[in-house]
Amino acid sequence: MTDDELRHLVRRVVAERLAPSPHAPGLQAHHVPVTVLDVRAHTSHGTFRVPAGSETGGPCVIEPAVPCDHCGYCKSMGH
Repeated sequence: MTDDELRHLVRRVVAERLAPSPHAPGLQAHHVPVTVLDVRAHTSHGTFRVPAGSETGGPCVIEPAVPCDHCGYCKSMGH
């Protein structure tokens, strides 16, 4: 497949996705209702308590050879 063929294919697919749906006037062809969730309630956003030394500028909990710079990594699951 040449670059021009690929560009043509991408443009065609994008045009199809952005075209109005014949079944629902005013909506896009692949419109899907979205439910907004409160991401703060997800477990990946939970934090842990850490030793007081890291809060006051002591050594980093993750890498004790360096001072804590309050990045918050030690409070998370690493996400």
